[in-house]
Amino acid sequence: MDPMEMTSEKPVGNGAGVPRWLDLRPLGLIAFSIAMVWSISILAGTWKSVRVKPEVRTIKVIGSAKKRIISDLIEWSASIEARAPDRTAAYKLLREHTEKAVAFLQAQGIKAAEIQPSSATFEEEFDTVEEVKQVPGPNNTTVPMKAEKKVFKGFVTRQAIVVRSSDVARVEKASREITGLLEQGVSIASDAPSYFYTKLGELKVEMLAAAGKDARARADNILRSTGGAEIKKLRSTNMGIINVNPANSTETNAEGNNDHTSFEKDIITIVRAEYELE
Repeated sequence: MDPMEMTSEKPVGNGAGVPRWLDLRPLGLIAFSIAMVWSISILAGTWKSVRVKPEVRTIKVIGSAKKRIISDLIEWSASIEARAPDRTAAYKLLREHTEKAVAFLQAQGIKAAEIQPSSATFEEEFDTVEEVKQVPGPNNTTVPMKAEKKVFKGFVTRQAIVVRSSDVARVEKASREITGLLEQGVSIASDAPSYFYTKLGELKVEMLAAAGKDARARADNILRSTGGAEIKKLRSTNMGIINVNPANSTETNAEGNNDHTSFEKDIITIVRAEYELE
């Protein structure tokens, strides 16, 4: 008999009687490889979470403060003018009218040191006169031609009186009543007063602090009402603009308002703040 024909199949592997096609060792290797990849992925994710800082939670709010202020300084001016055929007479008349105006203000209780007359100015005045002249025309005729010429009239001189005082009510009253001098032949025109608050610099610091407190209170109220986290610290703040408006006005300006037209004013400050949360 041929030796090859005497050979019989023997079991392969660790288990007796298991066919070669059921060998499970390759599957074990695959499973082991998958487990290694998964483990490495977990380790990499854990390392990343340790290295990367957690996201910072913040809240941004706008705080504001408003306060009514009363002007403590007034500046007011009036202009006086006089006319006369010659320069000297015009100046003499202006001086008389200015003295009457100053006397009126002092009679109103305004101190002499608070009244400042400015330098006088002079200007020539002319009247425009229209003349009709006959000029030669065609066929030995004449035709009318209009012409204008300036005729010297005299001099006009002007002077301003400026009053600057902390007695706002007194000067305000005088500014309304001084035009009564017109009845005495004084040519005077009263300008609108300007009102100032001299402690505005100190008040701005106080108002910015109040607006900052309002910003913190708003942030606390928002977090309290939403059941959120607590404030950890202030990250940044922007003092914003300061508006000084006429009383009850809400007008805003990118560069800030500084009203001089009203006796009573409202100062409004705005602060923008960002807080980091726990």
